[in-house]
Order: sequence, then C-alpha cells, then structure tokens
Amino acid sequence: MKNLPDTRCPELLVGFETSDDAAVYNLGTQAIISTADFITPVINDPYTFGAIAAANSISDVYAMGGTPIMAINLCGYPQDQLPAQVIGEILAGAADKCKEVGVTVGGGHTVRDIEVKFGLSVTGVISPEKILRNNTALPGDMLVLTKPLGTGALAALHKQGGLPETDSRYDALIECMTSLNSIGTLLYDLGATACTDVTGFGLSGHSLEMAKGSNVTLKIDTTKLPCLPDAVELCATGYTCGGTKANAGYAGSDISFDASVSEGMIGLVNDPQTSGGLLVSVPADKCEALCKSILENNALVAEVVGAVDEYEDTFVKLF
Repeated sequence: MKNLPDTRCPELLVGFETSDDAAVYNLGTQAIISTADFITPVINDPYTFGAIAAANSISDVYAMGGTPIMAINLCGYPQDQLPAQVIGEILAGAADKCKEVGVTVGGGHTVRDIEVKFGLSVTGVISPEKILRNNTALPGDMLVLTKPLGTGALAALHKQGGLPETDSRYDALIECMTSLNSIGTLLYDLGATACTDVTGFGLSGHSLEMAKGSNVTLKIDTTKLPCLPDAVELCATGYTCGGTKANAGYAGSDISFDASVSEGMIGLVNDPQTSGGLLVSVPADKCEALCKSILENNALVAEVVGAVDEYEDTFVKLF
C-alpha cells in the first residue's frame, strides 16, 4: 500500500496506519466511525450465517468504543447455483441482528460471484475524546478477553461433517459467533486504555498489532484463555484452515511461546476467529470493575488473560 496516493486529512483521526478496526472522521463535537467487513459462510444455515456476518461487521464499531447506527449490506452471490430464498434468509438474519442493537439497515449492494460472500458496511458515532484505539495500551495494564476462542476449529469440524446441529458444541459455536460486543460502547468510561476485536488474524495477530502499535510487550497466560469445547484438542488434530498457518507466519519471531505451551494451544492462538471477542487493555486498579460490568452487559466471558509490560525483546510472549 506504500504506493497509494495519500488522501488523509486532519479530520481523519484514525486511519490504516496501525491496522485499527475502523476509520474515524472528526466532525467537531462528534466523530463518525466507518468500517466494512464480509465473510464466506462458516456454517450451512443461511439465516444464522447472516446473523453471524452482521455481528462480525458491527463488532468493528464496538472495538473503537463507538455506537453503531446504520449499516449497508454487501453481498456476492452465485445466482445460478442457489435459490433466491437463500439470499433472503441471509439478509433476514442480518436484519434481525442489526435490529437487536438499534442499527438501521439502509440498503445494500449485490454482485454476482462464484461463491457467497456477505457482510456489512457499518457507520457508528463517538465522541472524539473517547475513541479506543489498538495502539494505546500502557505498561501495567491488564488484558481482558470477552469471548472464548476456537470458532475456526469448530467451524472447520462442522464443514467436514463432524459437528451436527444437534451437538451441544454447535450451540456453543453459534452463541459465540452471534453474540454482539456491545460492551465496547461502555469501555472507555470503564477505564479501558486500548481495544481491538479478535477476528481473522487470531489472538496472535491482533495482540501483535496492539503490542507493536503501543511499543509494549503483551504477556499472555495460555492457561487463562477461555476456549470453546474441545477447541484445543481440535487444533491439535488439524481441524483448522489456511488462515491458521498464515497467522503463524505473520506473527513470526515477534511472538514467542514458552516450551510448556502445547501444539494444540499454539494452534488455538493462531486460529482465525469469526465474530470473536474484544481484547481490552485496562489499568490494574480498574480491571475488576471493568470485568464486572462486562458480564453485567451480557458478554460471554470477562477473562483476565495477561498483562502489559514495557517492551522487552519480543512483542508478545505466551506461557
């Protein structure tokens, strides 16, 4: 992207420089958050897939600390291969998920494609002084995660026929991916210093972005990581996707694993997440109250998974 023309202006408060979750544009007393995200189907049911894609897209606004207000559907669709009813169910699932948090769907755009792709372009609002960035974590902060890991592994198992809809693990997977990160709107007032959502780059990639941007070392205790049922075991036995290897390669030497960390756990840390939770950096003296509020606002978990230190020799250390 280094050869692209520079279109930035002083009003652009957050751009692509630190790989943050959304762009933020200053209007004065209020700022606009703008983001877009779309995914290929991770499950077979079209309505639920639409809801998952919507939750995944809206999460970027919450990761910035904002309030989502409007969305535009983005859809690629092989019209000669699937009945029109399928796209209707996808759109219905997304609309219901948007309605859940008061997001207005203003329309959308559809193109012919060789496979289904669906997501949303989401607009949100925020006070300029309350923006949560991914590059402002401070030494002494604690790290909190708001959803369990392992959606990539369980989705791979489902696609290969090993996770039927009657399985309780399937229910856990769907609950995780359709849950909204709406607590993000409250995090700044709860004392959070930095935030990002854990999605396609996995915990490894997104924690690395936070560490590099903040010039700190994140120390993560893998024994504290919340996991979906059997996720570590599935990662150990190869239920994954190409994104896991790509994430491991992207992290490279900037992430170190203690010898005690199992291959399955390493796989889980690199596992691409769909509609994952928020990774929040918060001062230690505010951590307990923040975790309490996270749970009171219907997040699936509020696990303290590590801490932020001054930069040492590696950006992320897992033990």
